[in-house]
Amino acid sequence: MDRVCWKLSLVFLVLLVSTCVEASFSYRMEDFISAVKQVEDEDPGSEPLAVLKRLRRAAEVNDPFIQYFLFSDLSGVPELAANLSDYIRKAVHHRVTEDAKEEGVVLTPDGTTVALRPLLLGIEAGLLAKTRGRVRGLYQLALARDLGLSLRQSPTVTRRLGPDGCWDNLSSPQVFTLSDSPSLLTTAQVNGGMDGVVLGLEVSDKSRRPLKLSNLLTEYYCHQLEGKGLDTAPRLISRRRRENFKRLGVPLLLTRQVVKSVQLQQSLTGQSNMERKEKKELMREVKEGMKEFVHMYMAVSSPYIGTPTNLALPLSFMFIHHTSTPSQPCLTFEQCSADMRSMQRFHQEDRGWDDIGYSFVAGSDGNIYEGRGWYWQGAHTLGYNSVGYGVSFIGDYSSVLPSQHAMELVRDQLASCAVGGGRLIPTFTLMGHRQVVNTACPGDALYSEIKTWKHFGSYGKSLRCTTRTEKV
Repeated sequence: MDRVCWKLSLVFLVLLVSTCVEASFSYRMEDFISAVKQVEDEDPGSEPLAVLKRLRRAAEVNDPFIQYFLFSDLSGVPELAANLSDYIRKAVHHRVTEDAKEEGVVLTPDGTTVALRPLLLGIEAGLLAKTRGRVRGLYQLALARDLGLSLRQSPTVTRRLGPDGCWDNLSSPQVFTLSDSPSLLTTAQVNGGMDGVVLGLEVSDKSRRPLKLSNLLTEYYCHQLEGKGLDTAPRLISRRRRENFKRLGVPLLLTRQVVKSVQLQQSLTGQSNMERKEKKELMREVKEGMKEFVHMYMAVSSPYIGTPTNLALPLSFMFIHHTSTPSQPCLTFEQCSADMRSMQRFHQEDRGWDDIGYSFVAGSDGNIYEGRGWYWQGAHTLGYNSVGYGVSFIGDYSSVLPSQHAMELVRDQLASCAVGGGRLIPTFTLMGHRQVVNTACPGDALYSEIKTWKHFGSYGKSLRCTTRTEKV
């Protein structure tokens, strides 16, 4: 009798521990890395490639397309403990539910949401490479196959890429909800794909192959910025995702890989080879779709929240601000997000505005945050909100400058995105807040700096003042 009770107690204890372990994990990248460490600890001598295969078996990621490039028979790969396997499957297996919940994604410390499947496939492909930089299947596994599915949708489909979304909780995220109707390639999948390409190419160099997968992920996603932000940060971190991806000269290469992926998919499913005319039409579709991809994911784009008043685009001006309060630069996504919420509360509750007043806000964490956005009138430069965008740097720049990286984001990337997207005229004028309103903003140091920027101009006849009682 005692032995039976002891066995029952043991079973209960195992179930309790299993439940607690699973409950302790959220869908933060840090928690996923902790799960990876558990897999590594089960077999301390295992190499990253063996760990990736165990993760892929647990997540049931092994269709014929993947097998074609990774030569993977996972039947002999050891299974994980049930509780750990269940978490890995939920964290890695990607899908979008009917109620717009996106699964298989995690929140990273830089504030972006990343799909794990393309990330891990890219790294595995890179580890299999025999020659540095020549990674078989890298672009197809990480990004090109999903891009091919998305870019070949019917012309009647309004959204081919995106959207992003919101987590239910930032400290312990469990549910990620898309902000709009989903396409076949969400922003989280693109982020994971870009990271998979960047890290896959990195580890294809044998001298850079990590001892542990958890170390690679920690160094890439969890680097803590210091006082000068990204100016002194390492090259290979997630906050530099887009600039690293752009350096690869991806668009033309990716276009070819998307076409090859579509053709391979047809071959693997037993369909006949494409005729010449069909290949030509496919290339045309992909090239056209890649323009949208480059504009959305190699520039700046975010969802809008608020009560809009439409702008008449393109605009002619960009006004530069600093926040003064908060007076210090924000170096992490958590701090920048808190600063954005604080400013939004102040603008809405104290000033009675519809939303945060700025069009965009630049943090020192490597991100530009959307306020009113591209299409809706802001409340940033009294009397002139309908003729220009208001872009503010978080921090007081009366005597010091924002980080060089933050200034480059605004001066080069945001401005280029605005012109390229038809939101600013090519000959737009850039001005400091103080030039049109009686204020010290954007601070003496920052104002002296922007006077050296291309497009800087002074008050002139071309600036058409609007009514002083504009809607805010």
